[in-house]
Amino acid sequence: MAFFRKSEEKQQFEDLELLRQEILKTKMPPSAEGYAIKELDKLEKTPVEAAEYAIGINHLEYLVSLPWNVHTEDNLNLHHVENVLNREHAGLSLVKERILEYLAVRTLEIQRDFRVLVVDDEEITRANLQHILEKEGYQVATATNGAEALGQLEKASFDLVLTDLLMLKVDGMELLQQVKDRYPQIDVVIVTGYATVPSAVEALQKGAYHYLAKPLKIDEVRSTVSQALTKKQKAHRPKGPVLCFVGPPGTGKTSLGKSIASAMGRKFIRLALGGMKDEAEIRGHRRSYAGAMPGRIIDAVRRVGSRNPVFMLDEIDKVGQDFRGDPASALLEVLDPEQNEYFLDYYLDVPFDLSGVMFIATANLVDPIPRPLLDRMELLALPGYTDEEKKRIALQFLVPRQIETSGLSGSPPEFTPEALLKIIREHTREPGLRNLEREIGSICRKIARKVLQQGRKQKSLLVNPELVEEYLGPRKFYYEVAEARDRVGVATGLVWTETGGDIIFVEATKMKGNKNLILTGSLGEVMQESAQAALSYIRSNADQFKIDQDFFSEHDIHIHVPAGAITKDGPSAGLTIALALISLLTGRPARREVAMTGELTLTGRILPVAGIREKLLAARRAGVKTVVFPDKNRVDLDDLEQKIRGDLEVVLASSVEEVIDLSLR
Repeated sequence: MAFFRKSEEKQQFEDLELLRQEILKTKMPPSAEGYAIKELDKLEKTPVEAAEYAIGINHLEYLVSLPWNVHTEDNLNLHHVENVLNREHAGLSLVKERILEYLAVRTLEIQRDFRVLVVDDEEITRANLQHILEKEGYQVATATNGAEALGQLEKASFDLVLTDLLMLKVDGMELLQQVKDRYPQIDVVIVTGYATVPSAVEALQKGAYHYLAKPLKIDEVRSTVSQALTKKQKAHRPKGPVLCFVGPPGTGKTSLGKSIASAMGRKFIRLALGGMKDEAEIRGHRRSYAGAMPGRIIDAVRRVGSRNPVFMLDEIDKVGQDFRGDPASALLEVLDPEQNEYFLDYYLDVPFDLSGVMFIATANLVDPIPRPLLDRMELLALPGYTDEEKKRIALQFLVPRQIETSGLSGSPPEFTPEALLKIIREHTREPGLRNLEREIGSICRKIARKVLQQGRKQKSLLVNPELVEEYLGPRKFYYEVAEARDRVGVATGLVWTETGGDIIFVEATKMKGNKNLILTGSLGEVMQESAQAALSYIRSNADQFKIDQDFFSEHDIHIHVPAGAITKDGPSAGLTIALALISLLTGRPARREVAMTGELTLTGRILPVAGIREKLLAARRAGVKTVVFPDKNRVDLDDLEQKIRGDLEVVLASSVEEVIDLSLR
């Protein structure tokens, strides 16, 4: 029995020594390494049979497996990155520009020349140090004493100061003190021919990076300067940006993240946040029981084996919360560039540096994202595509992919541009591309079946509009605006939803009653308030519109927005509701080909709204000829390319009065 116990103790000792070597080999940060060694010392006194022993071993093995010092080198060739992004994604110029800006900043930071200030009252020493350091590629300036050095530090920025100890006016020790007080980011190396232990101790206590004794050794000078500046370069490396791609489904947010990782030569991680309600999935579990696990952030970094991947947090606007905590609050530390350098996972119990990670979040809507979390991200909009962009993307990407997926590579069908436009306009209604790809895939599968039924040697088919109708059936979507006639009390509005831009029809009617305002169509609180504000504005300006002031005393007014099964909300329908009411009460038909958007005040002013690009695209799809936008959205319209407007007539208005004659007959 004693033999077995001795054998177990020997095995435990060997296992722990092997683990100790692994800890030292991993080269963790000093704080993490000290913590790991301390935990290992505890395990040496813990019986193997104890549950704490297995938990401790698993914990240390997990620490060792993390990529503390492993990172991939960024591909900083801007032309290569730009070519990759352009090859894999059409459009999205703003997003691509932001990625290239990040790489440009990182490249300049890595390639910049360091500036060194040499301070010595001996001309020969100054000249020798200047010659040595300039050969190493540093920019070098010199000063004869501490006072002159302080003057140069006020005029220009430096990364390192090499100073003699004994000088007239301001000596090296006083210069060190003043540099650390005024410019704490500058490292100082003391160089002296009167080196003593007390002076060295005093210099290091005052913040000197190193202490060199004369006569100087060239290799020692090079090594000391190189170490100081390498440390500074790592400390001031550009931190990973936190980008948030906001746009409707199917616009390529996730695939763009993959392309960014591929172009930069980084590993890619995707973490789906939709429906996440447990805070422990972000921060991990405390190491107090056998089933404790690290958070999904740290675990994903461990799995890819790199501390600077591109990390996509998908559907960040759909994070939930319940009694288990608030994951969105836990993400604050992850996404804050000032905090994530010391991100603490509860399972690890030691900080892990996430500042090198390039975080990319995706969302369909901005509103559900908590404000503190939104403040830590840079929003980049991925709007819907125009019909022309969809056609080009389909020809370049979607059709070849579906042909290969359907096994038609041997005799690929040819889709004509007219056929693709028919699919886009009559069989899909979306800002993105998912349904378009599904319909193309449906045609390819029908062709594949036909090929098998008639023999594999059949020639390639030409997919034209007639064949699209044969395979996909009658059109699914109609442009009601273009085909409908003008009506009294029915105005056309433009709205922005999580699936992109769309048109709505606001219908108003009156009947005998007792001053009731009836609102139907699943209207949200904001939209109901817009209707009440529009009615109050019209009643207060009845004389101006030549409306009987007592019209409301003996009538009820009913406002309805069709598609009642769909909940609608937002302030941008205020102008449309007002025009529908004015049309109703004046008997003037509203022009269906004129669509409008804008928030309305009680004084009739039109306030700016969001989603300008998406609303323009919706107007073009619906066959609208004229669109009315708030005058304060002029900047948003100026930023859009002319091809987005197409042949639409865009009118800017600041009050309701400016719109009445344009929109009513």
